[in-house]
Amino acid sequence: MPLHLPEGKRLAVSLSPDFDAQSVWLGTFRSTSQSLMSRGEFGALVGAPRLLDVFRRYGITTTWCVPTHTMQTFRHSVDAIVESGHEIGAHGVYHEYVPALERDEERRLLELQIRQHEELLGRRPRGYRSPALDVTDHTLELLEEFGFDWDSSLMGRDFEPYRPRMVVKVDQEEGNTFGPESRVLEFPVSWFLDDFPELESFKGNALMQSNDAVLARWIDSFDFAYERCQGGAMTWTLHPQTIGRAHNLLMLEKFLDHLTSFEGVWFPTLSELFDCWHDATSPEHTDFAPAAERVRRASARFERTVP
Repeated sequence: MPLHLPEGKRLAVSLSPDFDAQSVWLGTFRSTSQSLMSRGEFGALVGAPRLLDVFRRYGITTTWCVPTHTMQTFRHSVDAIVESGHEIGAHGVYHEYVPALERDEERRLLELQIRQHEELLGRRPRGYRSPALDVTDHTLELLEEFGFDWDSSLMGRDFEPYRPRMVVKVDQEEGNTFGPESRVLEFPVSWFLDDFPELESFKGNALMQSNDAVLARWIDSFDFAYERCQGGAMTWTLHPQTIGRAHNLLMLEKFLDHLTSFEGVWFPTLSELFDCWHDATSPEHTDFAPAAERVRRASARFERTVP
C-alpha cells in the first residue's frame, strides 16, 4: 500500500478522541436537558484530563476531533490538549447532524468552523471527522474545496487508509455507480471500534455491552491487523465523557497494556500518518518530497517509542 511507516514500525494505531462535551447532546440528540449537559461537563472537566494523563503515561500523542462549540465552552480543557502536544481536527461547529444539512448550510458551517479554529487555536485543521460519522453527497467535494488533507468519517476499509469514492448513482437492479476517487485521504472508522455506542448508557440505547465483550473485540481487531495487515493503520474513536468513566478507563488501560506488549506499534496523529502516505493522486497542497524523505522526517519528528 502507499502507506510507508517509519522504519521498524509494523502497525499504526490512532486512539482518536471525539471531544464533543455538551455539543453531542445539543447537535445530534437535539436536547438542552440539564442532565445531559452535565454529562458533557463531566467529559470536559473530568474525562478529558483523565484521558490526557493516560496518554502521557503511555507516551501516546494522537488527534482529538473537537467541535468549535467545545472550544468556546471549555477553552481551558482544549488548551490542555494542545499544550500536551496533541493535534486538533475539525469536528463540526455544534456536532450538527450533517446528513440533514442542505449543501449551502453544510458549506457555511464548514467555513465557520475553519474560521473559528484559526481564531481560537491560531491554525487551520488539516483533517475532518463528521459528527455522528455520516456525510452528504457533497462532503468530500467541500473538504477538497477547503483544502483538507484527510477525512475520518467513512467505513470503506478497516486497516488501511484509502481514497474514498461517492456513490453517484443508485440502481437496485443494475448496480451502483461510483464517482472518481477523492483527493482527500480517508482514515476509516468503525462503530465496532467506537466507545460511545457500546459503552455509553442513555435512554433508548439497546447496544450497550459489557466491558469484557468490548475489550475482547478490540483486542481481536488489533491482533488480526498486527498479524495479517503489516504496514496498515487502525483508528479507534474515543469520547472523554464515555471512556473517562472509571470502569471504562481501566478497560482502556488493559487494552493499552496489550498493545504496548508488541514490538513495532506506532501511535501517530492522523496528520503524521497522512505525511507517511504517498501516491500518484496526492493533493497539490501536500508536501511532494520523495516518499523515503517524508518517512525519514516523520520518523525523526514524531516517532513514538513503545513503553
